[in-house]
Amino acid sequence: DDYQSFVAADIPGLIEGAHEGKGLGIRFLKHTERTHLLVHLLDFSVDSDRDPIADYQIIQNELKHFSEDLFNKPQILVAAKIDHPEAEVKLAKYQAQMKQIDPDFMVISSVTRQNLAELVYRIYENLNKEKEEKQKEE
Repeated sequence: DDYQSFVAADIPGLIEGAHEGKGLGIRFLKHTERTHLLVHLLDFSVDSDRDPIADYQIIQNELKHFSEDLFNKPQILVAAKIDHPEAEVKLAKYQAQMKQIDPDFMVISSVTRQNLAELVYRIYENLNKEKEEKQKEE
């Protein structure tokens, strides 16, 4: 069986204080609990002046304060929108921090399709691993 499917949900960024009900808050976090895997797409575009690591840490903090189970779900860290030379400079600035968080972090571009197939495969591997572990428990 060469092909399998999975459902992916694009969940907009959490804001600081979501676990206290700010923004979409608790409702948003409860929706996130149904996932089996979290894929963090950090924006490395040149248009964004945001600190991608700070954004990631805010999300991690919100997950942890809301639910240890949610915080402990498998996660994949992805540097996205890396198709511009200046984005590569931005990535170089944060690369050490990215590796510290996830030594296997991925770099993708939907414009150039860089590493998209690899990301889908990694998602598949993670979901398949979880499925196998659940079957062993039964």
